[in-house]
Amino acid sequence: MVNIDSSVTDGPTTHQEVKDEQLDPKAKKAAHGAFSGFFIDMYDIYLPVVALGPAMVYFLSPNMPASQVVIVTSLIFVSTLLGRPIGALIGGRFADRLGRKIVNIVAVSGYGFMSFAMAAMPGYETWGILAVVLFIVLRLVDGIFVGASYSSASPLAMERLPKKKRGTWGAYIMLGFPLAFVAISALTLVMLQIAPADGLGSPYVQWGWRIPFIIGGLIAVAYVWWYAVNVEESEVFAKGGGTKSPLKTLFGSKRSIKAFAQVFVLMSGFWLTLNTVTAILPGLLQNVVGLTSTQVTILLCITFLFLGVGYMVAGKISQRVGRRPFLILSGLGAAIPGAGLYYWLLTSPPSSFLGVIILVGAMVWIIVWFWGLATTYLNERFQTGVRATGFGLGYSLAVIPPSFYAFYQVGLESFMPLDLTVLPLLVIGGLLVSVGALMGPETRDVDFEPGLDFDPETKGTAVV
Repeated sequence: MVNIDSSVTDGPTTHQEVKDEQLDPKAKKAAHGAFSGFFIDMYDIYLPVVALGPAMVYFLSPNMPASQVVIVTSLIFVSTLLGRPIGALIGGRFADRLGRKIVNIVAVSGYGFMSFAMAAMPGYETWGILAVVLFIVLRLVDGIFVGASYSSASPLAMERLPKKKRGTWGAYIMLGFPLAFVAISALTLVMLQIAPADGLGSPYVQWGWRIPFIIGGLIAVAYVWWYAVNVEESEVFAKGGGTKSPLKTLFGSKRSIKAFAQVFVLMSGFWLTLNTVTAILPGLLQNVVGLTSTQVTILLCITFLFLGVGYMVAGKISQRVGRRPFLILSGLGAAIPGAGLYYWLLTSPPSSFLGVIILVGAMVWIIVWFWGLATTYLNERFQTGVRATGFGLGYSLAVIPPSFYAFYQVGLESFMPLDLTVLPLLVIGGLLVSVGALMGPETRDVDFEPGLDFDPETKGTAVV
């Protein structure tokens, strides 16, 4: 049994420690590769929500009832989310058996191809209902590739980072989400100015929406070439990876099942709180606050850039105080002051657009900033032989229950106005984050060594 010192360390003090903690070029390239891959992942995830949204009429029958339109639109988004756990299962398993690098290259190549295929899709006028069915299938396969990608690239990067820098660089990797959301939103806004969307025959509906998909595919192709040339396989995996049965190892004992359950609770809270911002907030800003679609896009771009700063601050703080206390307190922050700010926005929003931007920016920071720890904490939670599988499944499986947020809102409508049903979901999500963190150990000082399995019961001890 090897004890891991969990005392707070502000930095190296000797020349040798300074040398040991410096980030070598290989680690930097791995971190940049994980960030870039995650950026492409998130760009790809939100393509149908942001870029295809103004052109959905292209895939739908003009006689389709409004209720069916809502279902079909949600299926296009949810199908990708449902594909991610499958991809995490497949990709994580092969990443733990064969290596992280090769799996990431195959996965990014796969969803780059999917982007080109979706950009070439005909619409309802040409193929009828088959067009939207095939598009949903492509999104499902796309989600499988996305799940395989981050299940391999992030563990590779984290295994190359010194533990005193994992919090900061893990937050940097997670910046891929807000920056991708800003990129796809800004690109869509520009395309709408070049090719307006005004009915089925309008330029954006016929061809404008395809451009962001094509760009996504080209970015993926460029990334695959760069990653193959510049990023090397994780040395930690090379020394102790190659697990024959990662799933059996991951779920082979009550202790490991308990650890995975704790991660599932934590990430369920992560996803539920995130949905209140990415999936529910844009509609409320238009329908309740009264902003135009252009104002909503501008506001969200500013807000998510601000959120990126929050990610980095969260990573820095967690590196000093620890992951566990930070997650417990920030989960409570989302549930209480975060929900309070959301209520303020929905019931008495500021009269000026600038005031709304400030309020939403502060609200989103409080609700979502702990996402800066997701990559770091989950990778620290699993041993080398099952890290890709544990990280990928822990990250992806928990997305499924929160994905049905719209059904929960319908049920809550029996007790409150529909516009306010987002608040209980936010409170529950924040509390799940706090409870999930409370159930688990502190992971900041865990060493990534082959053969070491972090024991949640001993809080700071690794068991050989």
